[in-house]
Amino acid sequence: MSLSRPTRTTVLLLLPALALLLLVGYLASCRAALPPTPGVQYHCPMHPDFLADAPGDCPICGMRLVPSERRNPPPPKPAPAATAAPAGAASAVAGRAPVAADAAGLRLAGVKTAVAERRALTRSVRTVGLVTADETRVRHVHTKISGWIEHLHVNFVGQPVRAGQPLLAIYSPQLLATQEEYLRAREAAGRFAGSSLPEVRQGGADLLSAARRRLELFDAPRSLLAALDRTGKPQRTVTLLAPASGYVTAKEVFEGMEVGPGMDLLTITDLSRIWVEADFYELESRALDVGRAVALSLPYDPAVRFTGRVAFVYPTLDPASRTLRARIELANPSLQLKPGMYLDVTPELETREGVVVPDSAVLDTGLRQVVFVARGGTFEPREVRVGMRGGGEAAILSGVAAGERVVVRANFLLDSESRLRAAVAGMSAPGHVHGGGAP
Repeated sequence: MSLSRPTRTTVLLLLPALALLLLVGYLASCRAALPPTPGVQYHCPMHPDFLADAPGDCPICGMRLVPSERRNPPPPKPAPAATAAPAGAASAVAGRAPVAADAAGLRLAGVKTAVAERRALTRSVRTVGLVTADETRVRHVHTKISGWIEHLHVNFVGQPVRAGQPLLAIYSPQLLATQEEYLRAREAAGRFAGSSLPEVRQGGADLLSAARRRLELFDAPRSLLAALDRTGKPQRTVTLLAPASGYVTAKEVFEGMEVGPGMDLLTITDLSRIWVEADFYELESRALDVGRAVALSLPYDPAVRFTGRVAFVYPTLDPASRTLRARIELANPSLQLKPGMYLDVTPELETREGVVVPDSAVLDTGLRQVVFVARGGTFEPREVRVGMRGGGEAAILSGVAAGERVVVRANFLLDSESRLRAAVAGMSAPGHVHGGGAP
């Protein structure tokens, strides 16, 4: 049977392509049948992290393994005695496997290590403190009599006053009558002093003493009593004097205003010594105690620093913010600190000695805390117990010994690789069944 010219032409064109396909299949089968090359590893194109020493199929996806350019890493060198694992430290962490990497891979990943050191670690916290007036240096000015304000010597808030300085002049009919009673008692005591009877002389003296005592209980100044003894005339108005030095921080009266006993007239606050109140969280407050040194600075000018000590720790916790308040007392002679200002408060809470590593070396998974320890060319995951933290460092209670090198940067990449290798090793273990049903 003869073929037409178009049919023969088509067959002639397809013959080279068919021969090429047969050749490729033959070469692939020959390559698959070749024995494994010593020192060459094979990896999956879809899962580059899976490595095998012989060709075959990927246990994860079933794809054919291809040769990898990476060679088998040399066996890790034994760690020197100075960097041996601490006694009782777990050398393996569940779900993680050691990671081997060469120098080029470490440079590409940006892995950085630091040496664990045995030294003292000081934990300090920073919080915000509010400047308030010293409550023991606040004085309220009251009157114990009824009357009217005739004149105010101190007439605005913020005005400085000195102890003994005139504050206001008050007219009080009650105080005026008491002055007249004192003068009459003084005259009677003078007449009774010439009596031959001791009882009469004593009665005149007691009457004068009682009248004077009544003026003193009305807070009549000594200058008023001296003027009464000198002139023998009562004064229409009485001037009240400042009980202490400071600044007028509240003013409730005006000239011509009627006042009564117990009414707040003025408030005088001594600001030469102030309080700084700061709140600390429960974790931080457990180390607070009276007498602890505290460094304070202005938030807008950190160069201005103060030093104080904790004078009082409040006995109750704020249920809303879960904080405990502490009070720091500071001298303020130049009045640089004013009530209402904020300060940065940094107390040194505690100092302990132990194995210290950078805080970035610790991976906190929620269930455990893991660090990667460099041992030759292998990075070994270790479960550790972390104690005190402060200043970007952490104290290791167990799991790492002084002198060992721990990974402080790119440890998240190592952690991902470690978990992936542990998962692959688990799937390659005998008796493990993959999702596709393969053993």
